Amino acid sequence: MSERSAALIREPAPPTVADLVSPASTAGLAAGLLRTARPRQWVKNGLVLAAPFAAARLLTFPELAQLGVVFVLFTACSAAVYLINDARDAEADRAHPVKCLRPVASGQVPAAAAYAAGTLLAVLATAVAAVACNVDTAGLLAGYVVIQLAYCVWLKHILVVDLFIVTTGFLMRAMAGGVALDIELSRWFLITSGFGALFMVAAKRYSELVLMAGKDGDVGASRALLGAYTTGYLRFVWQLAAGVAVLAYCLWAVETGARGAGLLPWRQLSMVPFILSVLRYAVFADSGSAGAPEDVLLRDRALAVIGAAWGALYVLAVVNR
Repeated sequence: MSERSAALIREPAPPTVADLVSPASTAGLAAGLLRTARPRQWVKNGLVLAAPFAAARLLTFPELAQLGVVFVLFTACSAAVYLINDARDAEADRAHPVKCLRPVASGQVPAAAAYAAGTLLAVLATAVAAVACNVDTAGLLAGYVVIQLAYCVWLKHILVVDLFIVTTGFLMRAMAGGVALDIELSRWFLITSGFGALFMVAAKRYSELVLMAGKDGDVGASRALLGAYTTGYLRFVWQLAAGVAVLAYCLWAVETGARGAGLLPWRQLSMVPFILSVLRYAVFADSGSAGAPEDVLLRDRALAVIGAAWGALYVLAVVNR
């Protein structure tokens, strides 16, 4: 046997179509797409319940089901943004010590597959919203996707605007449930939700900046524009936002509570746990450990107890209005 024939025998056969669509590769691709969609971030989409809850709306079963649909649709839209963002930033992520482990950057998920999945999710979610909810909900979801993609491509490189855009994403989540159920959104709800979101966003950036500065690393490598901010400025932003959110909530509680009835002024009493929750979260912000808001909200028992107390007082206010 000639050397050329032996070499040909030793060479592995090229992958076939069956290999590319084998159960193992399909499962790996699906798992990679799921990881890219950031399941841990889906808890943020629970904000779709905010508007109906703030409006003290007693929901029927069909309305609860519709809120569930809105949650799923917003989750699909946020996942679409993550997928497209990771596909676009794959090359840059490969040079990052942590982001290089992301499925698209590591090669587990082809960029084309991430683009296709993200586009499909965004289009389907918007179309389903128009049919299952209303045109306003579909427009809100479409606007969210467009704004977030503009952020990924361009707006995250503009100082201060980047904070505003991320805050807008949280506010649109909080508005979605009300828009889907045709609930009028009060000015106090929008102000409290907007500045509460800005408080958490600025606290997250502040924590990231403190963490990177403590490691003596390249601050700009963690997030675009992060190195352009100072800890003093971000501290000012989250303190200002927290103050406005507390003030707006208190004004709302006093204004609406004056029209209520009952044994005690439950709505005004709800100001106490609300303020305590802001002060509690500020402890993590001040120490630079609020870089992952979902971890703070889900793991801090004291914050959970304060939140439960606020919820109980709010329910009593609704029942006794």
